Amino acid sequence: MSHTLVHNAEECKYEYHIDGHIAYITYDDQDGNMHLTHTIVPDALAGKGLARTLLEDVLQEIKKQNKKAVAKCSYIVKYQEKTPEASNLFV
Repeated sequence: MSHTLVHNAEECKYEYHIDGHIAYITYDDQDGNMHLTHTIVPDALAGKGLARTLLEDVLQEIKKQNKKAVAKCSYIVKYQEKTPEASNLFV
């Protein structure tokens, strides 16, 4: 499943637009550390692994910007715990 990551800088969100729905991760950029604060996947898109795909795309975007992620929502904290190979992307 491939989607286009949209950076909505005005609302501090990274988004996927799928079939009239928006899945997104909100962030707060604090001195180059991207505090990822909420992960939202609408019910209509749930259960397809979309949150993980979205997060991994966001992490790659953050890496391209030479920044680090800070897990501030429960989903991302759990991802970080379960995915030690991604630890270099986090503060």
